[in-house]
Amino acid sequence: MKYIMISQDVREFVNKQKLGFVATISPDNTPSLSPKGSLISWDSENLAFADIRSLGTVNNISTNPNVEINVIDPILRKGYRFSGTASIIKNGKTFDDIIQYYDKNGIKSAIDIIILIKVTKVSEILSPSYDSDISEEEIKSMWKKHYLDS
Repeated sequence: MKYIMISQDVREFVNKQKLGFVATISPDNTPSLSPKGSLISWDSENLAFADIRSLGTVNNISTNPNVEINVIDPILRKGYRFSGTASIIKNGKTFDDIIQYYDKNGIKSAIDIIILIKVTKVSEILSPSYDSDISEEEIKSMWKKHYLDS
């Protein structure tokens, strides 16, 4: 399986957004989607998230490690789709380093498991709004207004 490099711009986008939606396959072959507020771009080849309330996701990964992750900026209406292979880590240097990262960045939940995703594909996601003559600033303004007026 060929792994790819995640560009610095994409890494910064993921780490700024913090929330990603992780799709896995359940043992009965049904899809499962779960939001992960601890999602980070760990390095140029891997994403990671903590098992905080992820029992179903961890169980699914233990039987089928293939995942897809979507990270979207809800204001700009764009983001990235990642495909990859997940592994469950419970100890070791990478585990300790990621826990230390979370500690420094304010995650206070108890974490016993980290999911590390080796990325095989990255593709950009753009709202169809970008197909028209509307600028990014206009899209941003429209969605800020929408959320502030809600």
